[in-house]
Amino acid sequence: MNVLLLDQFSELGGAQRMLLDLLPAISDRGWTAALAAPPGELCDRTRALGFCAVPILCGPYSSGRKSAPDLWRFAFETPRMARRIRELAAQFNPGLVYINGPRLLPAAALARLTPPVLFHAHIGVSQTPARRLAGEALRRLDADVVAVCRSVSEAWQPFVRKPVSVIYNGVAGPKAAVNHNAARPPLIGCIGRISPEKGQRAFLDAAARIHAALPESRFVIAGSALFSDSAAQAYEREVRDAATALPVEFTGWTDDIDSVLARLHLLLVPSMWDEPNPRVILEAFAAGVPVIAFRRGGIPEMIQHGETGLLCDNPREMAEQAIELLRDRGRLCAIAQAARENWQCQFTREHWQQQMIAALERVVA
Repeated sequence: MNVLLLDQFSELGGAQRMLLDLLPAISDRGWTAALAAPPGELCDRTRALGFCAVPILCGPYSSGRKSAPDLWRFAFETPRMARRIRELAAQFNPGLVYINGPRLLPAAALARLTPPVLFHAHIGVSQTPARRLAGEALRRLDADVVAVCRSVSEAWQPFVRKPVSVIYNGVAGPKAAVNHNAARPPLIGCIGRISPEKGQRAFLDAAARIHAALPESRFVIAGSALFSDSAAQAYEREVRDAATALPVEFTGWTDDIDSVLARLHLLLVPSMWDEPNPRVILEAFAAGVPVIAFRRGGIPEMIQHGETGLLCDNPREMAEQAIELLRDRGRLCAIAQAARENWQCQFTREHWQQQMIAALERVVA
């Protein structure tokens, strides 16, 4: 069977990394695959894995709430995207179309695709008109939907007749967990692209409180703003200015998350939006690094509070929990071990690949 994969982004976000993790599993199953996405790193990495990747035009649009020019441009571009998707379906003759982002749903519906369609839902859609447009497209496609958490599945279930499946993300991990018994100053990290919704300013608020109580503590912000997002670049400048009074290291962007996690005692995830299923939490689980995260979106589905991590609602609570945990090395080690065991049971990349391949097989069956 040939699978045609459609993605709306070229930059490597969490959804795009999951798509790259899916490609080897498709190959191992004996299927072939071709990707259609905007030109950029996703296409380059797909080709490096030995798969076909062809360009489509989708945006760019502003992140978050869309402006009126974005909506007008989307309305103008959708028929063109539909023609391109129809051409690709004729060229590759897929047995299944996998759609990895809601922006492509209207064009796919307009293309009148005949193969079965699976929509991988990584987020909900906040704006009501956009959500209704995507939902109507799902109805027309009669698509199956796989969501990355229950909160996302609830957002899409009203638009489809079949139950939405929930498959939590999975990640690869290091062979050994971080050794928290080594004598070294506490190092607390925040990992992810630098943008307001990721909450680096909230991280610095918590960091200031932690440093006041534990002056030997140090901090790391790993990530950078997307070059295509001027607002995120301005936010990064604000974050760097706000960090001048604290011992904060900025690493910039890195693909080697394990090397960053290997240095940490603690990871803080101060997401300012309803983040569905952040990979970095699972990567921390795999490395045996305790996580304290805001109680938002699908995060409470990933963390068992007090067992595999800690949940809170604001920077003050985050700092208090961090201080208490860093002062109790035995509890810190226990949470780290429980988190890694949870990853080994539920959140490995291999387990996720098996679940996704089974979902694709159910769709074509």
